[in-house]
Formats: sequence, C-alpha cells, structure tokens
Amino acid sequence: MVKTPPQQKPPLPPLESGDRLNRYEFERRYNAMPHLRKAELIEGVVYVPATLRFRNHGEPHGNLIGWLWTYKIVTPGVGLGIEPTVRLDLDNAPQPDAVLLIEEQCGGQARLSEDDYVEGAPELVAEIAASSAAIDLGDKKRAYRRNGVKEYIVWQVFEQKLDWFYLQEGEYVLLPIDEEGVIRSRIFPGLWLAVEELLTGDMARVLAVLQAGLASPEQAAFVQQLRQQD
Repeated sequence: MVKTPPQQKPPLPPLESGDRLNRYEFERRYNAMPHLRKAELIEGVVYVPATLRFRNHGEPHGNLIGWLWTYKIVTPGVGLGIEPTVRLDLDNAPQPDAVLLIEEQCGGQARLSEDDYVEGAPELVAEIAASSAAIDLGDKKRAYRRNGVKEYIVWQVFEQKLDWFYLQEGEYVLLPIDEEGVIRSRIFPGLWLAVEELLTGDMARVLAVLQAGLASPEQAAFVQQLRQQD
C-alpha cells in the first residue's frame, strides 16, 4: 500500500504595511516572523515601520527613556517598557516607543498576560513622531483615547514640538506648560518635564527639573500610596 505523504500547512503570509487583520491573526503572523523587530496593528491596519535614523528617532528615544527611567527607579510600583506590544482591543496592538504604567497589584489599569504582553491601557504612552502628520496624532491617538490611556506624549521631531495629552471626560486635552516651561503629569506625581530643554537635548536641565519633581511632597505621597496598595 502506498502511503500518502502528510499534507503540509501552507506558510503564513508575511506581515506587510496595509494588511487588514484582527489582532489574533496579526499576532499569529508576527510570531511566525522572528526576524521582524517591530510591527503594529492600528485600527485593524498593519504598519511595518521603515528603518530609523539616529537624530530623528534613536537619540530622542534614548533621551525620553532616560527621563522616564529616572522616574521609574525611585517610584516603586511603577513599570517602564520600551516598545512593548500592547493589546488594547481586537483591532489595536501598537508598540509604543515607551509606556509607563502602574503595576496591577498597586492599582494599575493594565496587566501582564501569561505570555508576557501588556493587556489593557497603560497609564502613560509616549511616541516619537516623524511629523505632525504621522499616525501617532491620528489613528493611534484615537485608539489610545478610546481605550483609556490616561496620558499620551507625542514628540514631533521635525517640528521640534512636544504635546502631552491628558484624558479628561473621554477626550484628550493638552496639559499646560507653566511659566517655567515645565509640564507636570497628573497621573504620575513628580514626573516633571522641562519641554524646551528636552527638545534641544539639554538633558542635564531635564534631569534637574525631574529631580525637583521627585523631591516634591506630591511624589512622596504617591510613593506612600503605591506601597500601601502593594
């Protein structure tokens, strides 16, 4: 008797920008492409970014992470992620440039899944955008707002502009810049940002302003609150 060779499953199509998928199919194809470092699903559409330049993305990204990391290491109960996949809903699985979240056991609104993905909306998301016309201020912003990301930072590198949005009554409003050129987070007390200095790369001043925030009474009260919930 002639044996029939087992049928092989056809290979999965590669992810390509413009594909329209749900999150499950997106993850299935993504996991079949181990060489692929980054791909995002935004409002049901796949985006595979091009290569990233140093001054237009790499260096700003590094400075942003340095600022957030300094806050994170002195604030127990807060987690920082660099480009994690975030499962927002069936049509959205972005990889933000940075997320700052309150850990679930400390009362945070997102959680880590059994397979180590962020599920739900982190408290703060930050993106480095090529320009004001980028997806970060369009479909991504709408997806983050709809899913309850409480604060959203968009650094528009070409325009040398930074917007920090706060979710208020279901809409994003800009956090104010005070007379000293500083924005203060409403979700993470003590997370202060010297905006102009970040844009110009004066990280010494950025970190000095952050240190003032970390020494504030509201930061101390926030840390105490997180410890009580842990």
